[in-house]
Formats: sequence, structure tokens, C-alpha cells
Amino acid sequence: MDLAKQAKIVDGIHDTLNDFVGQRLKVRANMGRSKIVESEGTLMQVHPQLFIMEVDRKRGRTARQSYQYVDVLTGMVDFDAERTRLAKEQKKLAGDAAKFSKKLSNPGFLAKAAPEIVEKDRAKLAEIEDQLARVEAQLAELG
Repeated sequence: MDLAKQAKIVDGIHDTLNDFVGQRLKVRANMGRSKIVESEGTLMQVHPQLFIMEVDRKRGRTARQSYQYVDVLTGMVDFDAERTRLAKEQKKLAGDAAKFSKKLSNPGFLAKAAPEIVEKDRAKLAEIEDQLARVEAQLAELG
């Protein structure tokens, strides 16, 4: 592959990643000696030669890690895995939303349940619908 074609591919990766700043991605990093580490994190910054992720660590901690665009070419950043994870999450959230919608549309439940329970379930349904909208938007951006 000639240098101009490689540069065009790297520019395309840069432009694609630029659209995902602030979103969660899955990263698979080769740590050498056949050790592959997978982590999830938020894409924080995109620069001409590299991009920076804030990856999740144990006990709720995060760490910033930088990757070069060649890492995407070698499969260290896996967009397909992220699409699969988001599709699974979308299915679960849609099921949860349907469950709460059915419960809240049941006149018997509304008549018998305490008002604070009904309000709690409405708030939970709204939260699930917000999460579902975010996941669907991320899926749409990933294509």
C-alpha cells in the first residue's frame, strides 16, 4: 500500500473518531507477549496523530490512555464489538421499558398501588427511555 493511500485511511479514521468524542467505546490493546487487554471508556480527545480515551479501571476509577490511529488499523479498537454491546443493551432496555409501560397502563395496578410507588415506576420508565434513546443514537452513529 502506498503512502498516500495509508494517509487517506488514517485521515478517515481520524474523521470517524472525531464524531465519537464524548461517547463510550470498547478498546482492545495488545500489551505484548500475546497479552490482550480489553477495556471500555470514553473518547476524550482526538489529535492529528493519536486519540485519548478515559478507560474504566477497578473500583470506579478511570485512567487516560492514548492510542495511535494505526491501533485502529490493527484492530485494537473494535467498533464491531461496540455495536454488538450496544445492540444487546438496546434489547434489554426495550424489554424493561415495555415491562414498565405495561405495568403503568394497568388500571388495577394504578388503583391499588401507593402513589409514591406509581411515581417511582414512572420515573424509572422515563430513565429507561432516556437510556434507550442514547443507546439508539450511539448505534445510529456507529452505522
